[in-house]
Amino acid sequence: MEPAEYPSGAIRALVVDDEPLARRNLTVLLRHDPDIGSIAECGSGAEAIEEIRRTRPDLVFLDVQMPECDGFDVLEMLGSGV
Repeated sequence: MEPAEYPSGAIRALVVDDEPLARRNLTVLLRHDPDIGSIAECGSGAEAIEEIRRTRPDLVFLDVQMPECDGFDVLEMLGSGV
């Protein structure tokens, strides 16, 4: 669905996890919530930083244990404006 197809005020969620099965499981659960309008996925912290800056999601599910750039690194980098 394109963003214009989502109801006004619908929550835009981002699921960040390096494990595809973990991302998929959470995405499936979120699709059952009528308040969730869109769900994007990222497989790495670096990818998440770009996606968060670009799309400014309302809600982020962030894995704290990922190789190279974990969830805490993502928060630190976003907070410092890097």
